[in-house]
Amino acid sequence: MRIKEGLKAKDFAVKDIYDNEISLKDYKEKKLLLSFFRYASCPLCNLRVNQLVTHFPALKSKGLNILAFFESPKESILKYVGMQDTPFPIIADPERIVYKLYGVEKSLLGYILGGISLKMLKALRMGYKIEGAEGEKTLLPADFLIDNLTVKRAYYSKRISDHLPIEELIELISNN
Repeated sequence: MRIKEGLKAKDFAVKDIYDNEISLKDYKEKKLLLSFFRYASCPLCNLRVNQLVTHFPALKSKGLNILAFFESPKESILKYVGMQDTPFPIIADPERIVYKLYGVEKSLLGYILGGISLKMLKALRMGYKIEGAEGEKTLLPADFLIDNLTVKRAYYSKRISDHLPIEELIELISNN
C-alpha cells in the first residue's frame, strides 16, 4: 500500500553495507531522502546514484540526508554501486522488507518503457553495464522526502528510469 504524504514515515532499523546500524528515528528533526533502487548492477540506478553523489554537496548544505536502498545483497552493492564512493549510507534489502513497508511497486510496462529510454542510453554511454539482474526486474524506483519523521513527498515511479527529479527535490528542501 502506498505511503501518504503528511503522515508519519514508517519506522525501520537496518544496517548499511558497512554494518553501521541505522534507524529512521536517527533522523528525527532532520530532512531525509529515502531512495529505493532496483538491483546493484542496474545502469539506471547507478546513473541516479551518480546524480545524487554529484548534487550531494548542495543537498547536504540545505540539510538533506540520504539513505539509498537496493534489493541486492551487500557484496553486489559493494562491487557495482560502491565504486562510486557514495557520501551517504546504502542499505542492502534483498528480501525487500523496507520496500514492502513503503509500498514500492512493480510494473511490467514500466520495465519495458524505462528500459528503452534516453536515460538508459546515457547510463550505458557512461559505462554502466547491464549485468546479472538480481532481484525483481519489474520493480520500480521510489523516493520519499521525510522531514522530522513526516512524509512530505512520496514519489512512486511509473518507469524504471524515473526518480524524483533533482530540481524538484532541491525546490522542496529549499521551501522547508
